[in-house]
Amino acid sequence: MCFETLFFDLDDTLYRPTSGIWEAIGDRMVQYMVTKLDFPESSAPAERERLFHTHGTTMRGLVAEFQIDEVDFLEYVHDVPIDQYLSKNPVLRAVIESYPQRKVIFTNADTGHAVRVLNALGFQDLFEQIIDIRSIKPWCKPQTEAFSKAMELAGISDPSRCVMIDDALRNLVTAHDLGLYTIHVGAQERIAPVDAAVSTLEELPTVFLPASSKSMGYDKWSFAESAD
Repeated sequence: MCFETLFFDLDDTLYRPTSGIWEAIGDRMVQYMVTKLDFPESSAPAERERLFHTHGTTMRGLVAEFQIDEVDFLEYVHDVPIDQYLSKNPVLRAVIESYPQRKVIFTNADTGHAVRVLNALGFQDLFEQIIDIRSIKPWCKPQTEAFSKAMELAGISDPSRCVMIDDALRNLVTAHDLGLYTIHVGAQERIAPVDAAVSTLEELPTVFLPASSKSMGYDKWSFAESAD
């Protein structure tokens, strides 16, 4: 099977989760709930977790239960100094560049945040398209409808010709069910039904060989992968 499109998650996939960005964004979410919705500081973190697990993202939960303005929320929570957390990553850039397939960002964040992250990493010219949380509304990863909408926006007719690269197992399970080849970033070993796992994205070629620009005919099951 020839792969034609690589879908990359953004946060905690293109950079390591130890960067501190997600913690900073999480803190901003709690601040938003406290300052704009009058949640008690003591209960806001637990309520945020409930909303996340119930609705898929904190934002979807706040929209559904408190009718917040999505744009206001996204601008507030992503107002973090990205350049203080990330710097250019030429090693990973070379890895991503080695794949000739079309590359698309598929994220539950918004495009503004995605652009800031890509610029900080020096990846701004590597991706053809950004599919963000606004593009797939009212859904979000890991919902099947979100993936279906992303396929539509990317012009994909055959999911089996696509790869999903993500740090979140729940997202990869949905992608696998839809027929995409799935790679779990940040995992020490493969967890079924995901197809492959790498500790960091720099290790991607160990499970998914870069095909030459003239021939992308690797059979997907010939890639190195862990046994069950």
